Parts: sequence; structure tokens; C-alpha cells
Amino acid sequence: MSWQPEVDEIAYRRALAAKLGGEDKVARHKAAGKLTVRERIDACTDAQSFVEVGSLTGSGQYDGLGRLTDFTPSNLIMGRARVGGRPVVVVGDDFTVRGGANDGAVGDKLIFAEKMAHDLRLPMVRLVDGTGGGGSVRNIETKGYTSVPTMKVWSQVVQNLSTVPVVSLALGSVAGMGAARVASSHYSVMVKETAQLFNAGPPVVARIGQNVTKNELGGSQVHTRNGVVDDEVATEQEAFERVRRFLSYLPSSVYELPARTAPQDDPRRRDEWLLSAIPRDGRKVYKIRPIVECLVDEGSFLETGRHWGRAIVTGLARIDGWPVAVVASDPYFYGGGWDGPSAEKFTRFVDMAQTFHLPVVNLVDIAGFQIGVEAEKAGVMRYGVRALAAVYQATVPWCSILIRRAYGVAAAGHQHMGRFNFRYAWPSANWGSLPIEGGLEVAYKAEIEGADDPVQKRAEIEQRVRSLTSPFRTAEAFGIDEVIDPRDTRALLSEFVELAAPLREAGAPQFGLRP
Repeated sequence: MSWQPEVDEIAYRRALAAKLGGEDKVARHKAAGKLTVRERIDACTDAQSFVEVGSLTGSGQYDGLGRLTDFTPSNLIMGRARVGGRPVVVVGDDFTVRGGANDGAVGDKLIFAEKMAHDLRLPMVRLVDGTGGGGSVRNIETKGYTSVPTMKVWSQVVQNLSTVPVVSLALGSVAGMGAARVASSHYSVMVKETAQLFNAGPPVVARIGQNVTKNELGGSQVHTRNGVVDDEVATEQEAFERVRRFLSYLPSSVYELPARTAPQDDPRRRDEWLLSAIPRDGRKVYKIRPIVECLVDEGSFLETGRHWGRAIVTGLARIDGWPVAVVASDPYFYGGGWDGPSAEKFTRFVDMAQTFHLPVVNLVDIAGFQIGVEAEKAGVMRYGVRALAAVYQATVPWCSILIRRAYGVAAAGHQHMGRFNFRYAWPSANWGSLPIEGGLEVAYKAEIEGADDPVQKRAEIEQRVRSLTSPFRTAEAFGIDEVIDPRDTRALLSEFVELAAPLREAGAPQFGLRP
């Protein structure tokens, strides 16, 4: 006799599981403009690459003879797949089964999936649509008791942040543990309008007198501006494409190095417009993103966290095919002066570059930390010194290009001063402990106030001091490595990444990454 009956039962159980939460719930889910969890996995991963683990997990219903009559599948689907030809671990919440809340099997499957990613050294992709935590209030009646809040999966979540790339997509209403899973990632994305994220939803916050919609409480316009989530997209398909792009720059784990792709752009390309990219008038702003896109390989820049910490621009790119982490000042916001969120964004990004062995390219135009009563009350210095610590903890190859201002404590952290780094300055660069216009009244107070014409005296002093601030004066004293023609920047960056490549060392970081 063969085992065909049992094999037939495997197929039968899988067919029941494929129904998800049932026709009605699936129809309501899709009517809301959302894909089912299995459609999401198929769309996010390479065709026919998904190998499910735990496909028979769920709750069976049996007749008096012990025969299966119906089956409610676990509302978390997980397994291995490929993204861009590379193996990953993927987990997806099924909102059609109890709204993605815990059903007794989810907890173990979550832990298993995170361990699988860690031990196989594979990137983790989370498709989050629900709470994914302790379950709903209905669980209390089902179990007959309440549970002390625990986070059994969290040691694995934290460990993975320092081991493998983690990408999380918020694809629906995400609360509690689900929200925490999204935020604890190297890169996270929300789908506009259809995704929300919160500690507790509108029915709960209504009890404290706040009557708001799901989007008002935790839509992408909230969380991509406060830094809880990195980016927002218009559709689920766009979110899946972000997964592919982000992972393409990173190794599968810290035990590998980021891979080079075949160069598609001339490493010595010179763009004439860079000569006038920085205005001569220091009070005028300019757009930093075209400069970034001009210096890296064409079409390779993937910006992350565009809507928060806006005094800096961060993203992944390639230079002559080599993956790099790019940080650039944005003078359109506070003149490039750092507030707390900008410093926090910088810290998190540098930590990720350090974790995954990405050389850093830093385009510097910073007037320092923000000043004033509000900045002091916001604790900008605390955030700022954490950013400086991130720089001095980093050991990855680093290249700074001083394109305009570099002032104050914030600018002093443009690179680690205790080790060799590449550093260049454009002719437009100027630097000091503080901007001249902000320090004249203090340094020359008596001389200015004692003059017959204080305004004229101040102008004379400013002109005299400014004549000494040319980057060429600093170059004479070897205070700057080299002043360069802006058009030569790409060629020098190409040399930097080529020399940096053999210096990168695979292995676990000396300190854990903070989400």
C-alpha cells in the first residue's frame, strides 16, 4: 500500500489554505484596492521562486470521526524566495483572516522566519498588513485568560538589524506589533491612502477624546514626515519595486560585501554645468539632488527618507558600478543647518552604511546645528553628538566633498579626523568655527562700537577677514587636501571607490544598529 491518501490530504489541506479567509473576506479586501497576501508575495518576488514554509499551519475543524471538514489557515505566510535572482526570506500578513491579528500560530511562525533569515544569512522582506502581535480582544474569550505582553520575536528582530538587510512594507492598517515590525527595518515603505500605522487605532484613541480617521491618525503623510517610515508610494507594485532596488545595493548579509554591477556610465564624465552649480552669492540656495545625480552613475540614485530630516539628503547609488551611501546637505531647508531629525536621519544612515560595508560619499554644505530657543528646547545638541559618534564609530571608506559651507561642531563631524579619509573642496567652499557674519559683532565689538561710523567699520573688518577665508589660503597651509575643479569630482570619486573596494571587510559590526 502507498501513502497516496496522505499525499492527497496534503493537496486538500493546501487547497483549503489557498482560500485564505474565505470568498467574502477576500472580496472585501480586494474591493479596498489591495492584493491578497499570496498575490503580494508573487508580485514582490521572482516568478515561481516562492518556497512556502508552514503551509499547513492553521486551525482544523473535524467531524466526530476525526476527519477534516474545514480549515482556517494561519494569517501569516512565510517562506524563501528570490528577489532579483538572490535568495530572501519573505513573510506576509493575511488581513482576510482575523484582520492579520495573532491566531496562535503566527507567533511561532514569526520567530521561525526571523531565525531563518538570520541563520541562512538572507535578507528579510516583511509584507505587513495587521497587528501581527498578541491578537484581538476576542482572543481573551477564546483563551479564557489574558497574557502578559511579551515580545518573543524581538531578540531576533534586533539581531537581524545587525546581520541581514531588512525591508518592511506597510500595506494596510498596521498597529501594535505590526507597526513595530515596520519601524524596525533598514528601509520601510507605506502605500498612500491604503496603509496606516499607529500604536492604537481610531476606536482606542477616541477614548482620549481624539476623533480622527485612520489616515489622519497614522497615514503616510504623518509617518514619512516624522521618520517612523522612510518613504511613501502610490501603489503596491511601486512598493515591491522599491524592495528590489533597495536590496540591489546591499549584500545578503554582513558576511558578504556589496556587489559591483557592470559599469554603464563613463567614470570620468565631466559636466560643464557643475562650474556654476553653486551660486557666488552665499545667500542664494541651489538644488542639491541634480548635483548628486550628476556625480553618481546615471539613474542609480535611490533616495531614502526624502520627507523627514530634510536638511540632508540620503540615498544609495553606484559610482562606476560600485554601491555607495550618499549623504548631502540641502540648503533649501534651514540653510542646511541640522535640527534633531536631520541629525537622527544622518546617524541611522551612517550606521546602516557601516553595517553593510558601504563607502560613504558626503557632500558638505552645513552652517552648523540650528540655533535659537526652539532648537535648544528640542535638544538639538543631544541628537547632534549622537551623529558625531556615528561618524567616529564608522570604519568604512569615506570621502567628503566640501561644496560650500562647513561651520561649527556639526561641520567638524563631516568625517573622522582620527583616520585617513578622502577630502576635497570646490572653489565655492568656505569654513570656520562659525560664519563670519555671525561672529564679527562679538569678536570686534569694541572696535566697531568705538568707530565714528560703526557700519562702515564693520564692513571694513568683514572685507579684511573675508580676504583670508579663500579655500586657497587653507590649501597653502595644507588644511584641505585639494581644491578641485567641480567637473573633476566624478573622476575623483571613481578613483575613491576603486581604492576603497579592497579595503571593505566583511563581518559583523562592532556595535548593533539602532532602528
